Amino acid sequence: MKISGMGVALATPFKFDGSLDEFSLRKLIDYVVEGGADFLVALGTTSEAATMSVSERYRVMEIVLEQNNGRLPVMVGLGGNCTRDVAEAVGSFPYLKYCHSILCVTPYYNKPSQEGLYQHFKTVAESAAKPVCLYNVPGRTSVNMSAETTIRISHDCPNVFAIKEACGDLQQMTEILRDVREGFTVFSGDDGNALPFISMGGHGVISVIGNLFPREFSNMIKLSLEGHFQEGSKLHLKLAPFYRLLFKEGNPAGVKACLHAKGVINENVLRLPLTPVSSELYDKMKALLYSI
Repeated sequence: MKISGMGVALATPFKFDGSLDEFSLRKLIDYVVEGGADFLVALGTTSEAATMSVSERYRVMEIVLEQNNGRLPVMVGLGGNCTRDVAEAVGSFPYLKYCHSILCVTPYYNKPSQEGLYQHFKTVAESAAKPVCLYNVPGRTSVNMSAETTIRISHDCPNVFAIKEACGDLQQMTEILRDVREGFTVFSGDDGNALPFISMGGHGVISVIGNLFPREFSNMIKLSLEGHFQEGSKLHLKLAPFYRLLFKEGNPAGVKACLHAKGVINENVLRLPLTPVSSELYDKMKALLYSI
């Protein structure tokens, strides 16, 4: 089950007509893999999977698996707010046999209690055909999975091997690191918190900025995991302006704008209800790209 380091939550390039830009997606995958990523995350939040049809999600998975060609482990996002549907998906998604694990977000909109979250993930874990990585992101789901609930799941559900923790609360993350079962992996879900989180014993990050600066950010993560925090902090501070700018007008709007400005993807297109960043922010980020 073990993976660590920098996972990249892949963005999905689209053409002007809104269709999948397969050429740019393949180019992005090579850019990230060759840049030093440790694993790939397909169909996560940054991919805009919520706006894709089932057939489009299948096609994205085909492209990711084909282009990666076994070079890195692949984690696939299969979350939702209906326990029954998620339990079915994690047991029957057609491409699971080629994936390392499943990323499963806390149920959104329903606002379940902590007991509801526990029962949801217990049910999902029992149905999953691959190991499960929890994903706590209260800024998007309107519910925070407490440290106590995460710890409880880690001890009671052997098929849950990790969490992507994006609560932004270092105290909560500290409690998780201290009390989860031995061997349980804890990833930061926030690029800007990755270095301090690793200094407390975290195992890496599932990253947005890794789409844009895979070599620089993966080097920072590797240095930090090896205990070379002084060298790692130099890269951390160099990349710091982008930690906020990429999210200033929403994700993945920021990273897509930068990938377009850098020539990694052909078009700066998102699917409604998401829209591209303002021209002012685009120009600001484009100018900053040349300082990294």
